[in-house]
Amino acid sequence: MGEGYDNVHVGVQCRKEVVDLHPGDADSATWSFEVDARDLAEGGVDFYGPHVQGRRGERFVYLSWGTVGTDGAFTMFRRAKLMLSAVDPAVMAAARRASARLVGRLGLTGGDGGPRCAAVRPPGIVWSAE
Repeated sequence: MGEGYDNVHVGVQCRKEVVDLHPGDADSATWSFEVDARDLAEGGVDFYGPHVQGRRGERFVYLSWGTVGTDGAFTMFRRAKLMLSAVDPAVMAAARRASARLVGRLGLTGGDGGPRCAAVRPPGIVWSAE
């Protein structure tokens, strides 16, 4: 899978470490982690937490692609930014209710047939409150 890579895996970035790896050819992959959403005085929402990257107004979560060596070491070669700033405000409001969560669904294959990369916004990802 990938561009001549072996033993490809995808995980979510937590601070500087890629965690919760799944084989790149798996039928599906699921990650679950907490993100804190706070109202801004000037309106809108900002996001915080160890899985959140980027500057205010441009926050995102990385899905990172890499190889896993025989020693278990992960070597990244590509990543996708799941843009939190692109979540519809109504979906975000619904997800912030105590009994709901924000869910993003996307295909992990990009337009070139390789692992999805670059900034991912709707319609490339579908955000919902569940």
